Amino acid sequence: MNTLKKFELMEKIVRELEDLQNSQQALIQKIGKIEVDNIELGDNRLEKDLPDIHQNLADNLDTISGILDYFAGKTQNFGDKNNVDALKEQEAINNATS
Repeated sequence: MNTLKKFELMEKIVRELEDLQNSQQALIQKIGKIEVDNIELGDNRLEKDLPDIHQNLADNLDTISGILDYFAGKTQNFGDKNNVDALKEQEAINNATS
């Protein structure tokens, strides 16, 4: 795999991790709303299980955020080290003259 293709794949993974992070945040918000609604309803099963679900989702979000920070930094460093901007410019020139 050439350098530019590798960088583009790394950027794609960063975007997918960002999407995953946003999805996880949305799930936490939904569980929170259900927990609030259940305060009024008072269902014992929801009262028992929802906090565990909420905690697991929060733990997953922390893990995803850590992976995203790591991989976004790795992607940026790879791009800087390999002068990806110049590679993109060269590819555009090659495509325009082909």
